[in-house]
Amino acid sequence: MVNGLRLPAEFRERVEDILAGRAEPAPARHAATVAVLRDHDRHGLQAFLLRRVRSMAFAPGAYVFPGGAVDPRDGDAAPAWSGRPPAEWGAVFKADETLARELVCAAVRETFEETLVLLAGPTGETVVGDTRGDEWEADRQALLDRSLSFGEFLDRRGLVLRADLLRPWAHWITPKIEPKRYDTRFFVAAMPEGQRARDVSTEADRVAWVRPAEAAERASTGEWMMLPPTIATLAELAEYDTVADVLAARREIVVHEPAAEIIDGEAYLVLPESMTRHYPGG
Repeated sequence: MVNGLRLPAEFRERVEDILAGRAEPAPARHAATVAVLRDHDRHGLQAFLLRRVRSMAFAPGAYVFPGGAVDPRDGDAAPAWSGRPPAEWGAVFKADETLARELVCAAVRETFEETLVLLAGPTGETVVGDTRGDEWEADRQALLDRSLSFGEFLDRRGLVLRADLLRPWAHWITPKIEPKRYDTRFFVAAMPEGQRARDVSTEADRVAWVRPAEAAERASTGEWMMLPPTIATLAELAEYDTVADVLAARREIVVHEPAAEIIDGEAYLVLPESMTRHYPGG
């Protein structure tokens, strides 16, 4: 039995060309994504997911965590910062200090842009309260159209970036056969008290707070479409009972880059054996 996901027939030629060196893989853009977590009184540990609109070029219709590509301007910024410094994040994610700063800033910025959850506060021990309102929305739009950098946003509001609220979780690279690729570092974070996650992204048409095990099960039955990194992360999170348990976990960050192969004349995306059960027919 193949430990992988069978790809549509139209992928076969692309896989063959990549394997034979007749086609060059697209470069992978650095990106960050955050599994925002909360403890629910009745349902226990839950994660926040967005469903990407079907018009998106990358992963249309897929349930994902908030996230996106880095903004190179953040690498040169020096915002007020609480928690492990960029150099230490770089050591964890095998990145230089500039890229590490970009990744952490992207994690916080993209989460705010897509959900209004902001991991920043007036001091290194506090977070902002309700981020709803016209002024917050104006800033969010300015971040989206890149007329305002994230560093400028924090400085103007007098906010400290709360890197201490983030924990490193995983590192995934999009397979070489994909025309659009990302080199993504995964983070986890607790939902800040007083804030509310909302559907504010034009890239999503639905959001849900869901138990990780339930989300992985919905993916396994084909009810929800998900990419391998999302399923893997949810399956890992399902092993914990509370947000505190997740944040206390100590993990070695290993790079995962699924590879495409031709097996018995068909194209497959080869996955870790532990993941195949999460796919329809796996």
